[in-house]
Amino acid sequence: MSVRRVRDRLAGPSVPGTEPWADSGIVLPARRTAPAVRQVGSRLLLALGVLVATTVIVWLDRDGYNDNAGGGLSFLDSAYYATVTLSTTGYGDITPFSESARLTNILVVTPLRVLFLIILVGTTLEVLTERTRQQWRLNRWRSTVREHTVVIGFGTKGRSAIDTLLGQGVRKEEIVVVDPQRRAVDQAAQQGLVGVVGDATRTDTLLRAGLPTASRVVVAPERDDTAALITLTARQLTRSATIVAAVREDENAPLLRQSGADVVVTSSSSAGRLLGMSMLSPHAGAVMEDLLTYGNGLDVVERPVTRAEAGHDPRELDDLVVAVVRGRRVINYTEAEARTLQLTDRVIVIKSAEGA
Repeated sequence: MSVRRVRDRLAGPSVPGTEPWADSGIVLPARRTAPAVRQVGSRLLLALGVLVATTVIVWLDRDGYNDNAGGGLSFLDSAYYATVTLSTTGYGDITPFSESARLTNILVVTPLRVLFLIILVGTTLEVLTERTRQQWRLNRWRSTVREHTVVIGFGTKGRSAIDTLLGQGVRKEEIVVVDPQRRAVDQAAQQGLVGVVGDATRTDTLLRAGLPTASRVVVAPERDDTAALITLTARQLTRSATIVAAVREDENAPLLRQSGADVVVTSSSSAGRLLGMSMLSPHAGAVMEDLLTYGNGLDVVERPVTRAEAGHDPRELDDLVVAVVRGRRVINYTEAEARTLQLTDRVIVIKSAEGA
């Protein structure tokens, strides 16, 4: 399938809610706060408690109040007086006339009125403040996001890639997840990651993820044709970032490389080769599975050559060297030009997970 056919096939309407003029679609890491419904509920209960307390206080001193309608104050009259007093309406049809009632209004009812107003106004102010705070966090993130990693697709492949990045020392603040499903992005935010809801084949979605300033891009959608178009769009936005893409079938790997991917990982054939190896040599299959599982047993890592190691043969190092990275070339450790390490080289080694 050609790149043009892939673009024509996928160039449909954008995901609802991801247009530039709609919600920004950026979900910042979740903060540990009580749910909004619980916060409002607790404030309502507190306001109701203040109202009930005021009603009881007025009813206990009901003989010190004058009702213009005549007769003594009932419990309902006390509740009515408490309501109009706390809300500062104050119709004046019920008034305190005794010294004890007036003193109670000064020392008790007035502070309760202030508390009641604080509860009501405070809820509104907190909502406005939270919106302002979220907008400030969003603007701050947009102005500081640089040299980060964009992971497109928060499925099994995307999650595993993120786990490996975190295991190798990448901070959560340096990872941005892009997924068309709001639920997936919310899950990423719960894990402390920044997420963007939207179709990653669209330029505006990748711009919201800050892809032009990213240093690494992981393309891991569910479909190969989607991966090709995402890779093509991403490469148009950045020439310097390393793009690693995952495909299901080997026949689609050249299309991903043509679209601009630096590395293409074929999931189905890789799994098949591992299965075949495990059938012929279960021990070799177990070792490969160990190497592919980061953080357990043995790990494959890339690190710079130290000054003490420069000028030596890779086989003289304490770590088991399998390749040398010189510039943008990967040299097998058995090749002659890799026999002498340079200070600017990087080496790919196998080492224990405890020492990684």
